Amino acid sequence: MDDAFERGEGRLGTAVIGLAFNCSLEEASPRIVRAMQLPDRDQRGYAFTAAGTAARLNGTLTPELYAALRAEGPGGIADDAIRDTLTFVPFGQLPPWFRWQTARMRVLDKLEYLWTRSKDAVGDTWRWLRRRR
Repeated sequence: MDDAFERGEGRLGTAVIGLAFNCSLEEASPRIVRAMQLPDRDQRGYAFTAAGTAARLNGTLTPELYAALRAEGPGGIADDAIRDTLTFVPFGQLPPWFRWQTARMRVLDKLEYLWTRSKDAVGDTWRWLRRRR
């Protein structure tokens, strides 16, 4: 894998998903972080998928992976990996920034739910009023 990085092979992001499944977290972590810095956005996306997979399989991540996810931040290419981390890593083992993200995402999810419900209620009321005419 390291030689493939040196040669600039394609599909390195895809390959690190295989590492997440088949290698220990300590072996895969530096390669996943390295793939997160690839110039190809699609391949970087696969690297973030590998980080989420590692969180699912191991119930934790290395400090380097936590730092790479935090650097990318939520709302972008790392959003699913961050959500996987928040779902599969016990809250007490999360670094402080990820604990804050847990609270933030719960609030945002609740607001989105309430917004959707209010849109449905307004739409239902509007349809009911139109039928009465």
